[in-house]
Formats: sequence, C-alpha cells, structure tokens
Amino acid sequence: MRVTREYSRRVRAALRELGVDAAAIDSRKLPLEAEARRLWFAGLGTDGRDKFLAPGAARAWRSMRERALRDGVELLLVSAFRSLEFQVALIKIKRDKGRPLEEILKVNAPPGYSEHHTGCAVDIGTPGCPPLEEAFEQTPAFAWLQANAERHGFRLSYPRNNKYGYLYEPWHWRWHARAERPG
Repeated sequence: MRVTREYSRRVRAALRELGVDAAAIDSRKLPLEAEARRLWFAGLGTDGRDKFLAPGAARAWRSMRERALRDGVELLLVSAFRSLEFQVALIKIKRDKGRPLEEILKVNAPPGYSEHHTGCAVDIGTPGCPPLEEAFEQTPAFAWLQANAERHGFRLSYPRNNKYGYLYEPWHWRWHARAERPG
C-alpha cells in the first residue's frame, strides 16, 4: 500500500483538527500508515460488529484463530481496520471525557499513524479477560500467540519500552505479508 497525496492531505487536516503537533510525531519517528483500499470480512468483533481486514491479513487471522482453537485457546477479535475518520472520532471521544491529548496519544496513534489503518492490525482478546488490558499478557491466549503468531505472519507491535513511545499493548498484533517462496 502506498500513501497518496490526497491521503497525506487528509492526515494533515485531521491532525490540525485535533491540535496534534507534527513535531511530536516527528520526534517519535512514527511511520505514516496507508489506509487499506480492499477489505475482507474478518469476523464479528467482541462488540458484535463486523470487523474487516486486508485480504491477506483476514485469511491469516482466520487461520490463526482456527489453529488456536484446535489447541484449546480462544482468540477474540476486539478491533481490526479503522479508517482515518474513525481514529479522529476515537481520540475526540477520549478528549471530550477530559483526558489530555498527550496521554491519549500514548495509547492511540494519531490519525494517519495507526497500524489499524492498514487493515493488517488486530487487537486480540480472550474470554475471561477484559479487552485491551495489560492483564492479557497473563492469559493462555497471550502465551499461545507468543509461541505461534509468527507462523501466521503476526508480530506483537508494541512491546514494553517500544521505540514509538506507546504504552505496552500485549493485545495488539500486526500481520506482515511474507514473500511467496518458490515451490
């Protein structure tokens, strides 16, 4: 996926709307993430809504989830693709509840910089664990992901003390397309 001039314009407008300082993004060296153009149904989210991913990521997610289930581990889809506009709305909701923008941006990427825009990132939960909580790292689901996610092309994006300055997110995994190997 590539970033178009129009998309860059939309990102700059979204950042201005929220009052996000471009220097803060530059200092963290956040990569601009292109928005997925093709999406496939990936399954129902824990909120009961349809979730979508880029085609390769959707196939890999379903395969990984089925493999985990065969191994006795249930992976739940909490979040998947998010549009630029959805990211703006998410940040506005938190800001309107009185949270400082600097605090919000340690958990939520600025619009244009979220891996969820690519359609290749998933937030994963499991029964019995509140979604999007650090406690997820204490679950059999997290242990299974650490041992098996890479085989399905998924990697933990934001480990402790990650280079982008995000808080630790044991639930957030991104699919990375693997080059096809000749037969």
